[in-house]
Amino acid sequence: MTDQTDTQLTDSDLPPGDADTTPGPGEGPAGDDPAARIAALEAEVTSLKDAALRALAEAENLRRRTEREKADARAYAVDRFARDLLSVADNLERALASVPQVAREEPAMEGFLTGIDMTGKEMVAVFARHGLTRTGTEGEKFDPALHQAVAQIPSPTVAAGDIAQVFAAGWVLNGRTIRAAMVAVSAGAPAGASPDPGN
Repeated sequence: MTDQTDTQLTDSDLPPGDADTTPGPGEGPAGDDPAARIAALEAEVTSLKDAALRALAEAENLRRRTEREKADARAYAVDRFARDLLSVADNLERALASVPQVAREEPAMEGFLTGIDMTGKEMVAVFARHGLTRTGTEGEKFDPALHQAVAQIPSPTVAAGDIAQVFAAGWVLNGRTIRAAMVAVSAGAPAGASPDPGN
C-alpha cells in the first residue's frame, strides 16, 4: 500500500497568473484611502440635502400659488355679474341726467326723481360693499391704469394732465380695473388765458 500525503499549495507554488489577487478587507482602492470614501459619502449627503431643499421649495411655491389662486377666485367671483350690473347703473344715471330742469321743479316729479336718485346711490353702496368702487372724477389726476383718454381739451380751471371731463365712469373691483373711465384730459389753460387762482 502506498502512503498518500495531502500537500497544501501556497501562492508561491502556483504558476504565474494563478495567484489569488482578490482584495481582502481593508484593501483595494476604497480601503487604501478612507478619506476618499468619506469625501464620496459627504458629497452624496450634500446632493441628497440639496434635492430635499429643492423639493421643499417647490412644495412651498405650489402652496403659495394655490392660496393666491383661491384668493383671486374669491375676490373676482362676481366679476362678470358686476360688469353686467354696470349698465344698469349707467342707465339710472342717464335717466336722471335726461330730465330737464323744468320737469325737476314740478311737484309731481320730485318724489319720482328722488326715488331714482336714492336707488342709484344704494346701488353704488352695494357695489362698494362687494369691493366694486367708482373711479374717474373731474380734477382727478389722469392714470392710464384707471382711465381711458378719448380727448384732450383746454381748461382754464383744471391743471394740465388732470381729468377735465368724464364721459363714462370707471369701475375697479378689488384693485383690478374692470372698466376704465372714459375721460377728456386737460391740456391746461388756453393760450393767453389767465390760470384759475384756485388751482
